Amino acid sequence: MAIVFFSYSHADEALRDQLEKQLSILKRQGVIETWHDRRIGAGEEIDKAISENLTSADIILLLISPDFINSNYCYDREMTVAMERHERGDAVVIPVILRACQWHGAPFGKLNATPPDGRPITQAVDRDQAFLEVANAVQAAAKKLGGRRGVPPARTGPVRIIPTDPSPATSFGPRSSNLRMTKTFTDRDKDRFKHDAFEFLAKFFENSLDEFQKRNSSIEGNFRRIDANRFTASAYRDGKALSRCTVFMGGDSGLSRGIAFVQEETSASNSYNEMLAIDVDDQSLFLQSLGFRFGASNRESKLTPEGAAEHYWAMFMEPLQRERGEGF
Repeated sequence: MAIVFFSYSHADEALRDQLEKQLSILKRQGVIETWHDRRIGAGEEIDKAISENLTSADIILLLISPDFINSNYCYDREMTVAMERHERGDAVVIPVILRACQWHGAPFGKLNATPPDGRPITQAVDRDQAFLEVANAVQAAAKKLGGRRGVPPARTGPVRIIPTDPSPATSFGPRSSNLRMTKTFTDRDKDRFKHDAFEFLAKFFENSLDEFQKRNSSIEGNFRRIDANRFTASAYRDGKALSRCTVFMGGDSGLSRGIAFVQEETSASNSYNEMLAIDVDDQSLFLQSLGFRFGASNRESKLTPEGAAEHYWAMFMEPLQRERGEGF
């Protein structure tokens, strides 16, 4: 059995919880066991427990985010020890890109990160699928370790990690991660979330179209913000329109009750190719496809604004990427 150590910032604890759930099947199958600082028992020395588990783990997951990079404890201490063990072949280090940040220049930047291509999990269209990619990487690493499972790696001597900055781990001591209670969301919360998501989509399309033009000299793009509730995007080659779309925000009743996508420029609001409605569970607000574009199976995805933007951008790019021999 491979021991998996989570190195993470406490600002990302909710994301760590989601990842650990995705790893549950590997734990049930006896493939891995997991450890993080919330497993430290009462009366244990915190830095000693972290050091011992970090220096004996088979697989070390670096949960990368701006907060991880900013943390002296995570970056300067846990990551340093992890990379030393990786270089010696004592452990496998896997960078897991949780949130967008500058990480390629870090010591772990030379390692193959997950999800594939280093796309941040929070920008995934389907976050569960992104965490599944991480679980698959952990499973592959555990399989590669093979006979080393359960055999403690050779040590070159005790390693003590002494925290140099105050952190939740040292300030509050051990506790459970299971602290969630059911949340309630008002109509105002839902409206604010919808408006913020629409603003994110508009900025995402404007920036993406601008970058697309820069990378493809034959393409001319045009982004137009019609009003507070609607924008259009178009891409041309030699004056010929290759793709057009309209994204608009509807009301709270009738068919247009979320954020809609139309594969053309239009001022109408009575038809669309895809609709993302605002929905809630016991913990969060999210966008959910009504399945007009890709069928009922797509309705299960709980999309963040980042995921919704990628979803609609993929629809906009589809006609362009169908062009024969263009290599977009």
